[in-house]
Amino acid sequence: MPNIRDIRRRIRSAKNIQQITRAMKFVSTVRLRKAQDRVVAARPFARQTMAVLSSVAARVPERNHPLLAQREGQKIELIVVTADKGLCGSYNTNIIKRAVEFLVENSGKQVELNLIGKRGRDFFRRRPYPVRQEAINVLQKLTFEDAVAIARDVIEQFETGEKDQVWILYNEFRSAVHQRLVLEQLLPIQRLEAAGWEGRLDYIYDEPPAQIFDRLLPRHVEVQLFRALLEAAAAEQGARMTAMDAATKNASEMIDNLTLYANKVRQAGITKELIEVVSGASSTQS
Repeated sequence: MPNIRDIRRRIRSAKNIQQITRAMKFVSTVRLRKAQDRVVAARPFARQTMAVLSSVAARVPERNHPLLAQREGQKIELIVVTADKGLCGSYNTNIIKRAVEFLVENSGKQVELNLIGKRGRDFFRRRPYPVRQEAINVLQKLTFEDAVAIARDVIEQFETGEKDQVWILYNEFRSAVHQRLVLEQLLPIQRLEAAGWEGRLDYIYDEPPAQIFDRLLPRHVEVQLFRALLEAAAAEQGARMTAMDAATKNASEMIDNLTLYANKVRQAGITKELIEVVSGASSTQS
């Protein structure tokens, strides 16, 4: 028969774990609200940046800029955005799995990794994959300057011909319980739709449209990267909040089952002792 003391020890351990997971859930909930506000505010700005860029592109006769150069794509860089910590369900696993699939799909090309996040760094550091750049603790206190530094680094790699394409892989925030894995091309810049802007109101520019266009292209890359990092930060907190909520509920269920089991064991022990007492009294009388 199991020892009642061991069962009670397991119940105490489950209660301690439940307190930790509940506290982590509350912390992630607070952080999620802040991260969600930031990403919701960044989305319209990123869309408007693309709209302004397309508007200016309609007024530039020849859009010949290094960031628009289409090359064969033999030298590729993949930016992989993971979390710095675990306990967030399948958030990191899904990103790392898709990154490995991307490397397999482009095995005949020169692919280097740009790792943002400790989980991705630790995974690929133990495996024979080429890593060009890595950064940790970026999503914890993300600022626009952090995104600018990363964007300027990959822009320099692309403009000098070190890379033909730059892709980014991250989790897009949809809701607290839903994140969408996104793999999109960051460089060269795609989908500059100039059509549809000719019939709209014209603008008076302080500088030539071509000069504005050249300045907007790098800023567009910076804004899009910043938005992607904000999406990843919010998705991480949502995934962690959901995972900790499920862990708290599982701990409650485990405590209830162990308590019920402990009561059964205790009742069985009392019944056994009563039977022994009755049996002993009966044998004495006989």
